[in-house]
Amino acid sequence: MSGALADAALLAAATGLRSSAAPAFLSRAASCGRLSLPGRPLLLRRLGDPRVAALLAAALAGEMVADKLPFVPDRTSPPALAGRMLSGALAGLLVFREAGLGAASGALAGAAVAAASAHAGYRLRGYAAGRGLPDLQVALAEDAAVLACGAAFLRRRAG
Repeated sequence: MSGALADAALLAAATGLRSSAAPAFLSRAASCGRLSLPGRPLLLRRLGDPRVAALLAAALAGEMVADKLPFVPDRTSPPALAGRMLSGALAGLLVFREAGLGAASGALAGAAVAAASAHAGYRLRGYAAGRGLPDLQVALAEDAAVLACGAAFLRRRAG
């Protein structure tokens, strides 16, 4: 279980910071044959399509740009947090199910990690601002953390 939990936690932590991270990295893994999606509903099987993977990667890049805009709502606002938790739940569900573990447990773990990551990122960004760090630098560090989590997930899946 530790491998599945680590994979789900990496994706969910990234999703707490950028809501489209888990779908983008799940799709990348599936399109490269690193995540098995057979027998899933058609919508989930489409995650393995390289075109879908490219679209979701573009969505993640767009979210990374949009995150720096002043009118974007806080990630801990109810709608934003719910989206992040759903994305984290999807990651946990798929990773746990593939490992033959309880999908519901994976979904709960993913949702919880995404919520915790969203709150931690929000508080860290506020703390950094209070210390005089430019918001753009902190936001770029968050982007780097998201990409590092995704890369770690993909590396773990490679071998």
